[in-house]
Amino acid sequence: MSSTAGPGEALDNRTGPLLDVRNLCVRFPGPREGRHRSWVHAVEDVSFTIERGRTLGLVGESGSGKSTIGNALTRLVQPTSGTVRLDGQDVLAARGARARELRRRIAMVFQDPYASLDPRRTVGATVREPLDVHRMLSGRAGRKRRAAELLDLVGLVPETAARYPHELSGGQRQRVSIARALAADPDLIILDESTASLDVSVQAQIMNLLRELQDELGLTYLFVSHDLAAVEHMSHHVVVMYLGRRMETGTTDHLYSRPAHPYTQALMSAVPDTDPATERNRERILLGGDPPSPLDPPSGCVFRTRCPLAAGECAEPVPKTAVSGDHDVWCVRTEESLSPERLRRFVH
Repeated sequence: MSSTAGPGEALDNRTGPLLDVRNLCVRFPGPREGRHRSWVHAVEDVSFTIERGRTLGLVGESGSGKSTIGNALTRLVQPTSGTVRLDGQDVLAARGARARELRRRIAMVFQDPYASLDPRRTVGATVREPLDVHRMLSGRAGRKRRAAELLDLVGLVPETAARYPHELSGGQRQRVSIARALAADPDLIILDESTASLDVSVQAQIMNLLRELQDELGLTYLFVSHDLAAVEHMSHHVVVMYLGRRMETGTTDHLYSRPAHPYTQALMSAVPDTDPATERNRERILLGGDPPSPLDPPSGCVFRTRCPLAAGECAEPVPKTAVSGDHDVWCVRTEESLSPERLRRFVH
C-alpha cells in the first residue's frame, strides 16, 4: 500500500503493528433516572493489535460490541476513552489535514451492500467517490480509468460501471463495496459482517476474493462477524467478545483447537459439524437466560450470570490468564474449563 506521509508528517512507523488499540471504551447515554444519567456500556477496556498483512477476527453474539469497535476506529462513533494508533499516529486525537489522511487509510465494508450504496449513483460514480473526496489522481478521466481497474480487480466487467445498485445481485453489490473501499488505497479495511447477508455459496466467493486481494495487495483486515466458521476461514488471530468485553484472544489455530473460556466453548459447540454422524452424537452447551443489560452489566466477569461454571469469585475483577504464549483468557475458572473431561463433553 502507499507509504506516502500525510501533510506535514514524517514517513509512517513501519516497525510496529499497523493498528494498536489500547483500553478502548465506548459508552452511550441511556435514560435518565432522576438527576442521574445512565450509560450503555457498549465497549469496555478492549485492547488488541493487528500486524500488517494479517486479519484479526472479532467474534461474538449480537450486542457484544463488535460493530461498535469498528465504528469507533473510523470515528463513526466517538470513543469515551482509550487510544487508537495507526502506524503510531493517534487516530482519535488527529485534527484537520492529519485526520483526513488517517481516515483515508481506514476503509469499511458494511453488512448490507444495498443499504450502503447510493441507489441514485451509478457503480462507476460510487467507486470514484473516494478518489474525488481525497483528491487522488488528476482529472476525471484518470479517476474513471482507476474505477474501471478496481471493478476488474474485484471480478466485475467494465459495463458494470454504468449500472445502478438495484440492477446487481447481492454478491455483485458487495464486490462494488469492496472496490469502493480499495479506491483510496487504505492500509486497513474493516469488514463489518460483510458476508452475513449473502447466500452461502456467494459468501465463499466473497471470502476467497478478500483473501486473494490480501495476498496480492498486502491488505490488513479487521473481520467482524458472528459466524465462527467464517472467522476461522479468514482470520490469523481472534478476539472473542461478550457484552463489550474480551473473553478470550489467541491465534486462530490454537483458540479453535483449545477454547479456554466457557463462553468460547459454548459458541464452538453451536457450530454444526459437516459429518452427519458427529453432528448427531455431539453434545452442546445450552446457555440459560438472556445476556445482561449493558446499562447495568454484572461485576467481575460479565458472563457469570449465564456461565455453567460460575462461582462467587467470578464477581471479582477478572485477571488475564495465559493459556499459551499467544493465547489469553479472562476467566478465574480456567483450569476447570480446560479439563479434558469438559472438552470431550462440550467441544467436538
